[in-house]
Amino acid sequence: MFTGLVERVGTVSSLRRTSSGARLTVRAALEGLETGESIAVNGVCQTVVEHRVGSFSFDLIAETLRVTNLGFLRPGSIVNLERALRPGDRIGGHIVNGHVDGMGTIVSVLRNPLGLEISVDTDIFGYLVPKGSVAIDGISLTVGPDLSEGRFYVYIITHTWENTNLSKARPGQKVNIEVDILGKYVYKFLSAGRD
Repeated sequence: MFTGLVERVGTVSSLRRTSSGARLTVRAALEGLETGESIAVNGVCQTVVEHRVGSFSFDLIAETLRVTNLGFLRPGSIVNLERALRPGDRIGGHIVNGHVDGMGTIVSVLRNPLGLEISVDTDIFGYLVPKGSVAIDGISLTVGPDLSEGRFYVYIITHTWENTNLSKARPGQKVNIEVDILGKYVYKFLSAGRD
């Protein structure tokens, strides 16, 4: 489990395709890293399979490449990184599982105030509520008050903008979306009575 508070950004060294998916290697200074540790990479929970000083690797399965933006990464791409929560850690963002619901597309980048307009499929849009939580590339953000069919806004403070991959955001770019897990449970519970 994660909180959506990005610990650090990393730089992609390589994304090498394999017969079963791909091997992703990222450069970043994360001390005390262990093989088998879970790290959210752009919000996608991944397991460290190899690490060296200053870099670590993950094996991506075909499904991960299909439903997330990790397959679009290239050497030099900037990724958001967050280690899994440990007992006693503070939850400063919201509960993020690292199980991405799908991708959205950046429609526009707002400069004043800082923010993004994002389009999503209807299956994701149905879970979004004004001022509710959403994870964009693993960043815990708040849905803006204005939702139009298939589009929503998130507004971003300068600190988050400058310390995540959002500073590189551009229209047309794919971003990972994970909707609030509590909203998904409520939706399922309420839907169960309709069948």
